[in-house]
Parts: sequence; structure tokens; C-alpha cells
Amino acid sequence: MATRVALIGAGGHGLSHRRTLQRLSDAGTVEVAGLCDRQPVDPHPDAPLPGVPFYRDHRELLAGERPEIVIVCTPPHTHLAIALDVLAVGADLLLEKPPVMSSFEHDRLAEAVAGSGRLCQVGFQALGSAALAELCAAAPAGPIGVSGAWWRPDSYYDRAPWAGRRAVDGRPVLDGALVNPFAHALMQALVLADEGGPGFRPVRMELERYRTRPIETDDTTFLRLTGNDGRRVTVGVTLASAVFIAGEIRVGDAVLEYPTDRLRLSGQAGFQRVPGRTGLLENLIEHRRDPRTPLLAPLARTGLFTAVAEAIVRAPAPSVIGDGWLAPHPDGGGRVVTGIDEIVREVAETDRLPSETRVPWAGEVHRTVVEPRPASGAVSTGVETARRTSR
Repeated sequence: MATRVALIGAGGHGLSHRRTLQRLSDAGTVEVAGLCDRQPVDPHPDAPLPGVPFYRDHRELLAGERPEIVIVCTPPHTHLAIALDVLAVGADLLLEKPPVMSSFEHDRLAEAVAGSGRLCQVGFQALGSAALAELCAAAPAGPIGVSGAWWRPDSYYDRAPWAGRRAVDGRPVLDGALVNPFAHALMQALVLADEGGPGFRPVRMELERYRTRPIETDDTTFLRLTGNDGRRVTVGVTLASAVFIAGEIRVGDAVLEYPTDRLRLSGQAGFQRVPGRTGLLENLIEHRRDPRTPLLAPLARTGLFTAVAEAIVRAPAPSVIGDGWLAPHPDGGGRVVTGIDEIVREVAETDRLPSETRVPWAGEVHRTVVEPRPASGAVSTGVETARRTSR
């Protein structure tokens, strides 16, 4: 029997979910119970979904259609309230990443999931990667480094009222290079860290955030997490590069490339593409039918990501990279940081932040003491900001 599935947030990124729903509807796996968005949503050639009821208010959809699973693909700062409404009507939840805004909200949602007896899968699609599973099975040793150099034109920050903002209507917003475009790469790195020992729990976070344009958040981010056992995860990512580097997650000399799912294990000369990604909606449906199939991205697995993301967005405002270090992008639409592709790779490979090297535009390091909270795997933080220092 087909599972009744509804989508809240059908516009924008919701189109990817509409495509999945159309495919699974054609296969007879799901019955699309309804779509919801605050704005009208036109049919798409890849996802026409003819005859599906459309709502402007998610509460009306939930009351009128009684879906079994609800996909929530709305701005992150709206997730918690909508998720609680979904659980209250007895539906299971596929909640887009990032799931919530803070460790407090994560705990509150976890309590609601447990109290309702329902399921919550989080939309970290990269956790369905066969390449990630193969890398975890290989159990590589060594420090973890993440690098990526992408380009987003200035128009990217006009895509939504919350894009590039630190807050909207007084509420914090989770946006920035690492917590949004590169969120999947960060999540994969945290999973690898957690699987590489007796559970990775960071006790210290060191952060450098920069911006190249008039936005409130960062488009270039550097992060170093140090665990209670001394292991480290070091990250360098940017959205202001003329040279493209896919997200690369390094563990020792093994490398997983995001989002291509190419993998180079220790001792291998080159990359091999590892085909296969398990869809999170399909995984949730299969788990409902047979609990022996584990959820790939249960809420509990994302607690550390939520805590790190919260600490990033609560850090001081990003520093500005001055005009002297910028150049026009060859395609127009904004400016790039000269040589940033080399810098992000160097950070990931050497475990040294820009402020600890000779990067001329590097600014302050923001340091946070991280204390694990055993109940949810989330963390609380104590904060300090330091001037440039060398180790």
C-alpha cells in the first residue's frame, strides 16, 4: 500500500522533494497527500503532481489530509514549530537540514519525537552515500580535513529574505558557507570523526569567519574542532573562488569528494566513483515497514552538527576581506578572493588556520570551550575571542 506523504515548503529547494515525490508516486510507493507553501507554486515538467491538493497554511493541510509522512522544507528558523505540529497529528517527519536552530531546540524536538512515538529523519542526504559507507568501513586513521572552493554570485544572496542574514524579525538565521552550502561535507566529517574512535566529542572550537560582500554572515569559513581525545577536524571552505574545488573530506591520506561520491582510499593512486545513494524518504518508508532497516539520518545523529552550527552563527560577525585581496569573477556577478582555493586546501591539509600562517588578510580567531551534554549529544559553549597568534 502506498504511503501518504505531504510536503510543506514546495517552492525553492522544495522542487527537489517534488521530483522525488513524482518519481515515487509513478512507482506506486507513495500517494502525494498535499503540497503547502506560502506562495503559489507552478507545476514543473519533472514534477507536475497533477490533482494534488495545495494549501497556504500547513495546519490546514495536516488537518485536512492526515498524511503519514510529512516533509518539511521551509527556512530553518521555522522548523521547530512546524515539526511539533506534524508530530502532534501523528505523522512521521522528514525534516530538511539543518534540523533546528540550537541545542535547546534539538533537545525539545527530541523530547517531542520520543513522546509522540513517531520518527524523525533529517535531510542530510549525503548520509545515504555508498561512498561514505565504504570509507567508514575502511576505518582510515589520521586527522580529518575538509576543504571546498565554490562560487556563488551576489544574486545568490537575493534568493530568500533570510539569505546572507544573521537574524530575521529578531530570530537567528542559520546561513553561511559552512552551515548551509557545505553543511553536508561538515556532517560527513563529523560522522567520520565519530566512527573513528569512541565517539567524537569536541572540547574546543576555533573559528575564523570572513565575508567579501555586503552580507551579514560569512562566505569564507575556517574551523578547527579538537576532541577530548586530541583528534581534530579542520575545515576551510569558501563561496568566493574563481577555481572550483569540490568538497573534499580527508582522513589521513583517504579522500571522499562531496557531492560527486568519488573516493580514494589509503594506498590507492586515484579516485573511484562509488555509485549509489539511498534516498532518505525511501529509507524512512522502508524503516516504517521493517524497523530492522536503520534510519540513515535520525535526529539523534545530528546533535553534534546542530551544536557546531549554533556556535558558528552565534560567533562574532565575520571580518571583511579588503578590496586589495579581491578580483572580479571572470563570469561577473561579484568578486573572488585571490588564491583562496590554495588557502582552503592548505588549511585542511596542515591543520593551521589562516591567522596562524602568512595569509595577509587574516583576522581574529574566535575560540569556544565546548562541553558535551550527554543527554542529546549536543554541547554548551563558553566563548573567548583571541587576536592573531601563532602556535
